Amino acid sequence: MPFYVSPEQAMKDKADYARKGIARGRNSVVLQYDEGILFVAPNPSRALYKTSEIYDRIAFAAVGRYNEYENLRKAGVRFADMTGYQYDRGDVTARGLANWYAQILGTIFTESPKPFEVEIVVAEVGETPDADQIYRITFDGSVADEHGFVAMGGQADQVASVLKDRFQEGMTLTAALGAAIAALSGQANGERSAEIGAGQLEVAVLARRRVHRSFRRLTGARLEELLAEAGVAGKLASGEPADGPGHGESAGP
Repeated sequence: MPFYVSPEQAMKDKADYARKGIARGRNSVVLQYDEGILFVAPNPSRALYKTSEIYDRIAFAAVGRYNEYENLRKAGVRFADMTGYQYDRGDVTARGLANWYAQILGTIFTESPKPFEVEIVVAEVGETPDADQIYRITFDGSVADEHGFVAMGGQADQVASVLKDRFQEGMTLTAALGAAIAALSGQANGERSAEIGAGQLEVAVLARRRVHRSFRRLTGARLEELLAEAGVAGKLASGEPADGPGHGESAGP
């Protein structure tokens, strides 16, 4: 006789499966700063990216199974290009993309035997900080409109707790990077572990002042400089002397 599983149990099993897959990946954070939106993710690979440009002022970040969120990213680029070509470039928005992704992930979660093991963020930088948009889309198609910052991954609650303590509106890029590093390091005191350096980080921004295409990656000497500045800023903010002792996650399954 056929084996029966209630819809409630089937949905619960799928959700548990997806959460376990996401938890195996490393955390990522997205947060606002005074001149745009910052993306930070531990990622030693230079071939695989967790953060990418989607459209003129829109970017995509993800954690979880790489091949699944990479397929979502490519589909999102095609959707954005087609929408902008058929209508107007101004019609391509983070909100529209987030709702589109929610439909895709919700359909997969409901109809497919195996849900996607992913969690994604779609962010759009506006002309002013009040116009910035950050949307978090989970494996079941749920959408959350985030304000200020968002953490993704298996330890998202812990990371978000540190960010909540450190985040301030109007932070500089250096201060925002310091807050992100402290959160990803699991440290609330602003100290940075030596294990998280420029070679182990993927950092990108949506820069408000850039014309047309706002997305750019921070690498090399520029990232090293920002990390050094963020380390000093973190010590000063926590009340330590600038010359005091300092301390310094797979890129997704």
